[in-house]
Amino acid sequence: MNALIVEDEKPATERLIKLLHESEHEVSVLHVCDSVSQTVAWFKRNLPPDIMFLDIQLADGLSFEIFKHLYIPCPVIFTTAFEEYAIRAFKINSIDYLLKPLGLEELNFAIGKFKGQTQDPINSLLSNKVEALMQMLRHQYKSRFVVNMGPRIKSIETAHIKYFNSLEKSTFLFDDSGKSYDINYSLDQVETQLDPKQFFRISRKYIVNIEAIQDIHTYSNSRLKLIIKGSSEEDIMVSRRKINDFKTWLEK
Repeated sequence: MNALIVEDEKPATERLIKLLHESEHEVSVLHVCDSVSQTVAWFKRNLPPDIMFLDIQLADGLSFEIFKHLYIPCPVIFTTAFEEYAIRAFKINSIDYLLKPLGLEELNFAIGKFKGQTQDPINSLLSNKVEALMQMLRHQYKSRFVVNMGPRIKSIETAHIKYFNSLEKSTFLFDDSGKSYDINYSLDQVETQLDPKQFFRISRKYIVNIEAIQDIHTYSNSRLKLIIKGSSEEDIMVSRRKINDFKTWLEK
């Protein structure tokens, strides 16, 4: 069985590949794509895989956009950090999901569902399944975060958050007043709860709000440095592998 992986986070990709190697099923990874545009281009140049593992949120948008450009004849397993309740109602014969962090037992079961079966093309299900899920996910982004302030708690609207920063196993929220707060989420979890039109993960350590970007400086080797409004943080850099997707995001 040949598989295509669509995932924009290297640690998640490496974990999935490791689990596939440990799986009771013989699965070979044909290729790894990290964006909607790259996946569309890959399908246009290659024969479809036997199965596709698809993250929901990619660097350039929701992965459901892929199905607007392509006819996908193979089974799809979504790999996502979204809570189970948001996906369960949309489980159908040719679509399954695995919640991150992925587990070997669940992976074996999901692959086993498809082996030896003839699947209906996923495109025939878009109108009443995938499109409905896409709309649900678009409307469940967080509108505010609750933070602790000693004996008090405070609610901060997402629109007033400049950026998130991961530092020494903690995640910090920086608001438009210049204050920072430690929050009980990993940066991976935060990313899934934010509207990708407003926020972009520029590196493993930072997620930024487009409205908070004051200036962008170009350095040698095409590196980009962001200047955030009212922030004294000096080294907010866009990682090299994110630069093209970041530029695309800015133009949306």
